[in-house]
Amino acid sequence: MLTKADRVNAALDQSIPLAHPIKIHEAMRYSLLAGGKRVRPVLCLAACEMVGGDESLALPMACATEMIHTMSLIHDDLPDLEYIHIHKTARLLEAAVVCGAILGGADDESVERARRYSRCVGLLFQVVDDILDAGKDLASDKATYPKLLGLEGARRFAAELVDRANGELAGFDPAKAAPLYHFANYIATRQN
Repeated sequence: MLTKADRVNAALDQSIPLAHPIKIHEAMRYSLLAGGKRVRPVLCLAACEMVGGDESLALPMACATEMIHTMSLIHDDLPDLEYIHIHKTARLLEAAVVCGAILGGADDESVERARRYSRCVGLLFQVVDDILDAGKDLASDKATYPKLLGLEGARRFAAELVDRANGELAGFDPAKAAPLYHFANYIATRQN
């Protein structure tokens, strides 16, 4: 995964050269190249490779998903965006995985399995966020999975989502699907 992230970083660096107007390009480069795990582009490359494609086919799409993600982080500081906050994580993860699978030459059934995997992982991301923020969110009376299901129920639901996500990968070559298995397990066990 680190090797894939390094390839994405190099491609991102090349995708936004310093050009006129310099101030705007400097700002774009600063935001885009500030670092990060590069989760979405790595998922895109991994999905492409999982279905037998060459990851270089998916590199432009991988960079595009990271650019959209970076833009969404900048917009996080703006008002009236609760709908976007709720939907951007799951939808962008789904776009990364599905586009990677399509670019890798996946058949329709494999694309749908990749889509179902990504939807489970997107929902898992939100459930784990809610679990991690449970104390703060309960105090603010925010609608969350722990409030709806209880903390233990939310944890059980997260475990079910990991199982469902990993189950969607069962028909793929385990070595090629390893980054996607790892990602689902990472999301389930993350601490922040």
